[in-house]
Amino acid sequence: MEPISKRATLSLEPDGLRLDRRLGLANSLHAQLKQKILLGQLAAAQRLPASRELAQRLGVSRNTVLRAYEQLMAEGLLEGHVGAGCFVAQLRREPAASSAPIRAPALRRNIERTAAEPSSELWSRLSGFQPTPAALPGQRGLRWGLPAQDKFPHVLWSRLQQRFWRRHPELASGYADPAGLPRLRELIAAYLNSSRGLACSAEQVLLTAGSQQAIAMAALALLKPGERVAMESPGYRSAAAALGLSGAKVVPVPLDAEGMRLGALEALRDCRLAYITPSHQFPSGVVMSAQRRLDLLAWAQRHQAYLLEDDYDGEYRYAGVPLAPLASLAGAEQRVLYVGTFSKLLFPGLRLGYLVAPTAWVPTLAKLRSVLDRQSSIVDQYVLADFIEEGHFLRHVRRMRRTASARCAAFLRAWEREFGTTLVLPSANVEAGLQLLLRLPNPHWERRLVQAAQTLGLEIGGLRQVGGLPAHSQEAGLVLGFASTPEAQIETTVTELARCWRPVLAELRRENGGLALDLELEDGHS
Repeated sequence: MEPISKRATLSLEPDGLRLDRRLGLANSLHAQLKQKILLGQLAAAQRLPASRELAQRLGVSRNTVLRAYEQLMAEGLLEGHVGAGCFVAQLRREPAASSAPIRAPALRRNIERTAAEPSSELWSRLSGFQPTPAALPGQRGLRWGLPAQDKFPHVLWSRLQQRFWRRHPELASGYADPAGLPRLRELIAAYLNSSRGLACSAEQVLLTAGSQQAIAMAALALLKPGERVAMESPGYRSAAAALGLSGAKVVPVPLDAEGMRLGALEALRDCRLAYITPSHQFPSGVVMSAQRRLDLLAWAQRHQAYLLEDDYDGEYRYAGVPLAPLASLAGAEQRVLYVGTFSKLLFPGLRLGYLVAPTAWVPTLAKLRSVLDRQSSIVDQYVLADFIEEGHFLRHVRRMRRTASARCAAFLRAWEREFGTTLVLPSANVEAGLQLLLRLPNPHWERRLVQAAQTLGLEIGGLRQVGGLPAHSQEAGLVLGFASTPEAQIETTVTELARCWRPVLAELRRENGGLALDLELEDGHS
């Protein structure tokens, strides 16, 4: 027989054993014998060949067979009798539900359907949700929601990590406060006080695994199954999924030039919470007016409801200083929960964000955090605290703001040069954020242009996938990110995209009666 070392597998008839040396010969033999026993292909009380005999027949060492037999006996699948050998154990089996034979194809379909369709309510709520895809090698710019990751000071961050391990290795080995490192909470509160005008204490700050977890935690703490939560439409799809984890019904509320329409919100009954992005609405870019902010706060006070303010990219304002959050308004302390994240300023993989809540709520929210995933990484919290305390964070924020502003300007220049009046980006709301929204006539246009961009390896977010809530919004468009792409690459990327899109656009215009597409919206109306 051919030695085992010369080939990956070895088969023997009539036993039907086929060993795979890549898995380990003993492991492979154990797995196959176990399967045969569990499927009833080896009958109870049947004697297996002696270890020396089976080893010779398979062309392996006796130790290989002995290890497989010993594992099967430890699992209760074989019984060893001194002087008699190894026998298949007697296993009690449940009787079949029906004596009628089941054909293999039908059984396979039933198994697939059962595996693909869990019946829990949570599964139903998440069934239509598509997570943000991971960045893949070779994919290039225009991905929405990403900061200028090439500007992050990796060497400095690495040095701070190394210093932590030299000085405090014992701190990383245990549990910590689920609400977060006290020093980091104090630094975040001080930053929000000084740079955002949000008067809050460290006791109100709760560390989270990014804004996504903060949104889910707020919904779980505030909402009961069946209650309504209002959400901007179009809005942030992942936020809708997080809000729905509580069992609440997410209801779309349309936008106008000032933000969420108050009349549509007032029409909702039993609405306990409204999710808003007032500083820079995602994905339209609309900035909520001061009057609308006051009106929303009055609505919350009048209905004993709450506002969940997601300030996901508030630092990215290129004209003047960042806008003060709605949570900074007088009277907002007990009605507004404020969500912030470091993903857009540092890097998404850090998974650190925060939730600012009324002080009395923080113990309950900390318990909820402890139940979900206990705490954020102790090392990351210490390093971030040092990063902020030593002044690196504020310098980095200024650098990121300058970079995003320059890349936005480069993107708009390249876009106008290549597309002119064919595809017009909105003139309003281009002085903030990390992406722009290009509106399209219908989902067909959106699907065709996204597919064409994918042939170039470009990640472009379709509005119905990125910002459209399931069965909520019939709007169509493209969410175009620019901040993560260096200026030199922006020029090339937009040029390649235009070359790829021209035949598609020509075909779409013919289908549209030969009309050019000009969807610039006055004053940012949606």
